[in-house]
Amino acid sequence: MPSVFSRIVSGEIPAYKISENEHFLAFLDIQPQVPGHTLVIPKVETDSLWDLDASLLQGILLFAQPIAKALERAFDCERCGLSVIGLDVPHVHIHLLPINSARDMHLSPSASGTQPDLAAIQQRILAALDQHQ
Repeated sequence: MPSVFSRIVSGEIPAYKISENEHFLAFLDIQPQVPGHTLVIPKVETDSLWDLDASLLQGILLFAQPIAKALERAFDCERCGLSVIGLDVPHVHIHLLPINSARDMHLSPSASGTQPDLAAIQQRILAALDQHQ
């Protein structure tokens, strides 16, 4: 059975997409820790980050870099933090979060984002991403 992320990649489940190419997809987390919480995934369903082939392992960070910089421009934050936990969905994903301290990286269950909130946040990030492309 495909993971929820594979179903997003196939278009079966909608997502607030931030960026996409042949190998990767970035979209907003629907249970964000903070506004702008973005997930970056490879399109190929792989359970563990360390099981990705070398080109995808390298590529996921290169794909995430402009998104992380856009998050830093779009939100009042010190940095864009990155976390890889990989237990909740059996599909490689990295979390990008606008943060001001290490405490902001504590990932715990949160309320779902509302559609209007997520749509507004998506537009904010896309505008920041467009600034440097």
